[in-house]
Amino acid sequence: MPGGAPPAAPRRGAADPVKALMHRHRELCEQAVDPLEIAAGLEAHGVTDRTAARFRHRDVFSLAEEMYARVPRDTGPPAPPRDPAPARAGIGWIALSLLPGALGAAMVAGLRLTGGRVRLAVAGGGILAVALAVRALFRRGPLRPRGHTPPGTHTSGTRVWTYWLLAYALLGDGLLGAAVAGGPDGLPDGTASGPWPLTAAPVLALTLACAPAAWASRLFTARARRRLTASRGLDEFTASLRPLLLWVFGLFLCALAALLAVCGTVLHEPAGFARTLALGALLLLARVLVSHGSTHAPAVALGAAATAEALAQASVFAGRLPGCDPLAVPVDTVVDTWGPGAVPALACAAVALVLLVHATRTLSRASAHARGEDQQ
Repeated sequence: MPGGAPPAAPRRGAADPVKALMHRHRELCEQAVDPLEIAAGLEAHGVTDRTAARFRHRDVFSLAEEMYARVPRDTGPPAPPRDPAPARAGIGWIALSLLPGALGAAMVAGLRLTGGRVRLAVAGGGILAVALAVRALFRRGPLRPRGHTPPGTHTSGTRVWTYWLLAYALLGDGLLGAAVAGGPDGLPDGTASGPWPLTAAPVLALTLACAPAAWASRLFTARARRRLTASRGLDEFTASLRPLLLWVFGLFLCALAALLAVCGTVLHEPAGFARTLALGALLLLARVLVSHGSTHAPAVALGAAATAEALAQASVFAGRLPGCDPLAVPVDTVVDTWGPGAVPALACAAVALVLLVHATRTLSRASAHARGEDQQ
């Protein structure tokens, strides 16, 4: 055709399924900073490697790369890095992770060196200081929730149950042992030999273990992000993440066991390995899940463990009522056989095992690591 117009581009509407998929996930494609974020978002919406094959791609990652490449973007100069001082931020989270242990050690030293009302004041001030330090670590360190936390999440619930479980580790075993024996005959006096004994070694070890916990969370997030980049399929990524989670989890438990042994030796108290390792495992799994956007399951798990401990205490006191003796028999039997530490050990270990199974499924998804680069 003389002077004819150039041939029209072929229509791709219905014959271009990728374009239709991009339209359904337009906001995800436009806001993504790299193809990995699109892949994680697609996986969160149920797109699998088998689904990607219908779009003529071998896996979700390949599909995400095409979707990312086809989104029009500004061609101006790149934005400056979000974090111009990563070394400074690293020093900040290291200091935060060490602060709870330092304050816990100062509190225990104060309890050993003081008496009377001064000891009570030291105990109250020390507990408040440690709680604030743990809160700061949860909000600003590697264990913080990443990205936007929508309203109605359960992060406040996990904090409340965490404080309860730590308080039980400090005072619960002493109260339960005294209650089974017919007491307590008085309020706690901050010592391990009083009418309501205080067990400081487990709590001191747990506060010191905040540093290994922060390091373990940072290590897991960094390596998961690296494997997300290297993987060429969701199945491959999932298979590589589960051993990594178990490896990091085991490293933390080894560090906690070493800290327990040291604290028990220095304070001349039983270390309570079973109950403290079970509690430490539960707390670590809960915080790692929260830091990757899963808040409901950790809140339920921590609440279940705390409720089991509270019911055990309540059953012993309820057994003193007329005609209610059978209520105290199960807990009395456990305490007489294995000691008062068996109650939190059984409760926390059972819940931690369930949460570990949940974590291996949740944290092996690409969508849990879409914003792993946010970690400082």
